[in-house]
Amino acid sequence: MEKKLSKQFVTIFGEEATGSYFAPGRINLIGEHTDYNGGHVFPASITIGTYGLARKRTDRKIRFYSENFSQLGIIECSLDDLSYQPTDDWTNYPKGMFKYLIEAGNSIESGLDILFYGTIPNGAGLSSSASIELLTGVIIKDLFDLPIEMTALALIGKKVENEFIGVNSGIMDQFAIAMGKKDYAILLDTNTLKYELVPADFGEYVVAIMNTNKRRELADSKYNQRRAECEEALRRLQTVLNIPSLGSIDEATFIEHQEVIEDEILIKRAKHAVSENQRTLKARAALEKNDLATFGRLLNDSHQSLKVDYEVTGIELDTLVAAAQNHPGVLGARMTGAGFGGCAIALVKEQNLPEFIQNVGSIYQEKIGFEASFYKASIADGARKL
Repeated sequence: MEKKLSKQFVTIFGEEATGSYFAPGRINLIGEHTDYNGGHVFPASITIGTYGLARKRTDRKIRFYSENFSQLGIIECSLDDLSYQPTDDWTNYPKGMFKYLIEAGNSIESGLDILFYGTIPNGAGLSSSASIELLTGVIIKDLFDLPIEMTALALIGKKVENEFIGVNSGIMDQFAIAMGKKDYAILLDTNTLKYELVPADFGEYVVAIMNTNKRRELADSKYNQRRAECEEALRRLQTVLNIPSLGSIDEATFIEHQEVIEDEILIKRAKHAVSENQRTLKARAALEKNDLATFGRLLNDSHQSLKVDYEVTGIELDTLVAAAQNHPGVLGARMTGAGFGGCAIALVKEQNLPEFIQNVGSIYQEKIGFEASFYKASIADGARKL
């Protein structure tokens, strides 16, 4: 892969790259729509991700090229104008990293040529945008020898998403991609950014990623609406409870005080945020005890809550998950990511994987009318120089 991309770099930019880099995508094992509700998330970085080759320039020009969008050619900007431009398409993500790294006081005195190549399916919900952000951050950190921690790069990536792109997302994606470790999941408290690495040893089981192949545009989805609904539910609960977030209360406390919300939809949204946060903590305990059966049940419960209380699944995800849950050798399955399309995951006995892909795929195609894609997810290290 690197050899091929090195040749392509010379073809596109006329000189050899001085460094090769990789930033993974991520799956979230459990803890969905909890990150902006002050709860816990349980993601892991994976072997699918984004490669980058780069070299410094002698001027202030930045030139971006992606093998995935080769028809767009080289997209250029200058260090002197890092404003958001809709015509700059995908390059607004790396451009935002340059902008906020400079604004944070980092010295970036010249431009770069950067070639990107991503293996994350576009719009799959495995966080290709955060992968591009952290890849860019690692490239800049290395080439300009910046004394910046990976957690700080993750926060700058989140700022790009929130303030530059305009998507009101939480910290999970960037954090998982920055801090990922092979064979470990990350239990992250999104309130404090305290985290612990939990061994993700699934034994004879593997995590199968099931892509609905229905594109999910996060900025255009109902994501911001769900966030606003949770904020309103929290505001109403705060009239009787001294709490900073929905993630700071347990289910018993929520049930005792939910009537103060006085709105059926808002109660359902808050119920999901509270119960999903608790499921995340239970999942950590299950993995620590190597109790995969309980872990699988928690995956199933998570999907049910996302379907009924949070209403972010849709027929494609529900069809995949139901087919997976009913298949022999599957301990549990649920949607992962923001929903409304994108991907689901299943914990499948490895020996059952070929027939699982065959059977779940045919049920999906028959009902939905187009194919799903399947990948075996291996948990990998975070963003790094190769």
